[in-house]
Amino acid sequence: MMSRRHRMIVLLGLLVILPAAYWLNTRSPGIPGVLASDTKFKPLDIQEPQLRLDLLAELNKLEYTGAHRNIFVEEPLPSPMTPAQKAKESARRFVGPMLPPPPPPLSVPVQFFGYESLPGSGRRIAFFKSGDDVLVVAEGDTFLTDFRLVHIGNDSADVEEISSGRRATVQLVAQQQPGQSASQ
Repeated sequence: MMSRRHRMIVLLGLLVILPAAYWLNTRSPGIPGVLASDTKFKPLDIQEPQLRLDLLAELNKLEYTGAHRNIFVEEPLPSPMTPAQKAKESARRFVGPMLPPPPPPLSVPVQFFGYESLPGSGRRIAFFKSGDDVLVVAEGDTFLTDFRLVHIGNDSADVEEISSGRRATVQLVAQQQPGQSASQ
């Protein structure tokens, strides 16, 4: 603990230091005015400065006619196009949104090799070959989990892909008779 004498010495010291610090911070600098490095500078003598809207309008009308290029690409600029090339390019250029390409034609991984009509109802049943498997499918039924048999004709079968609704026609494949060669 500090004694009473030490507290008085500290208090007197603070009373001397605080006014001196206040006086040093509030006194004004010795050189009034603005310091300039160039003593020859003279401001322009303009009586009524106004914004020159006519000059700004001329600047707005200007259009850059130089080479337009990406400054971050090192490649040289392409050679300028002739008027004939420009006309050909503008005729070829598509205006508007690009349409996606049409989907590829539907491919059904089966061979249609025959059909049968049921005697009582007249309903037809088609016979398809998928690899080594033979599929027996009635009109309106699904097969291979992705396809539906829509119609059976005399020489073709109409098939619909279930997921997209696209249709394809599978032609009847003629069967070879036993003993016939492929060249006959």
